[in-house]
Amino acid sequence: MELIQTIADSWGWVGIDPVEVVGDNEFGNLIIRDRTNRYWRLCPEDTYCELIADDRSELDVLSNDQEFLADWNMLNLVSDAKSQVGALIPGYKYCLKIPSVLGGEYKTSNMGSAPLIELVALSGHIAKEIDGLPDGAKVEFRFVE
Repeated sequence: MELIQTIADSWGWVGIDPVEVVGDNEFGNLIIRDRTNRYWRLCPEDTYCELIADDRSELDVLSNDQEFLADWNMLNLVSDAKSQVGALIPGYKYCLKIPSVLGGEYKTSNMGSAPLIELVALSGHIAKEIDGLPDGAKVEFRFVE
């Protein structure tokens, strides 16, 4: 239940009211069912959470789409991450140290691992802070205790 609450707290601003995580991958991407039985994809490395299916039948069609599956499985990225970081420990997922929306590259030198809960929370916070900014806008991070 902690993951569902973290999704709600970090990503509720996009309109998601999460009920269940129905899928995840090794990069912490999640497929989430909401209260209205719609399905969303949360992608921490690209800092988005968007509607992908209006109902289960649309999700079933999508789950047979080869382009979606290739993007979802991230086989090459997972292989690169495993070679850079090693095997994942329980509760952790691979990630980009600097998310792509902040200029992070999909290179092994930018890959690490982190607790899934933290990836979900941080990506939602970053996405909310930069929402609406034009591409190339400068951002400044302030870390406070």
